[in-house]
Amino acid sequence: MPTSQIKAQAETKMDQSIAAFKNNISKIRTGRASPALLESVQVDYYGNPTPISQVANLSMIDSRTVGVQPWEKGMGAKIEKAIRDSDLGLNPSSMGDLIRVPMPMMSEERRKEMTKLVRNEGENSKIAIRNIRRDANESIKKLVKEKEASEDDQKRTETEIQKVTDRHIITIDQLVAAKEQEIMAV
Repeated sequence: MPTSQIKAQAETKMDQSIAAFKNNISKIRTGRASPALLESVQVDYYGNPTPISQVANLSMIDSRTVGVQPWEKGMGAKIEKAIRDSDLGLNPSSMGDLIRVPMPMMSEERRKEMTKLVRNEGENSKIAIRNIRRDANESIKKLVKEKEASEDDQKRTETEIQKVTDRHIITIDQLVAAKEQEIMAV
């Protein structure tokens, strides 16, 4: 495997880590309502725990309310119970077939807890990216040891991988800062 392929593979894995990080922080609650907050809620659907998005349509009613429209008539009560029992601290209310889920205002203390959670997720993603860098560098050293690449190739590729790593870490820092700002906005 040539050094360019190792670098490309490392960059792809780092991009995937950032995508996973974005997905994780999208589920962290801010002051605004978002249907993504309810995606982690599991509903009992004929005995199987099923994500809420697979049994109902999630939509925004207004900036502070998420609407949940069950696809089957009998699912409304089960969906309401699942949302209430989740650790999100939400209190849904039924209006005919539509379930309204108002997002309560977050206290200052809760906002600070959320920013700590975002920082923790960011740190975990940085660790994942650094592990990818380490694995790529070990692969390059292995090529040099097996005489399939020169030491100059090793130095050049390691420098390029470090630049890619730095760029991805900066991206994570920017995402963390943006999410913290979004959480702290009242």
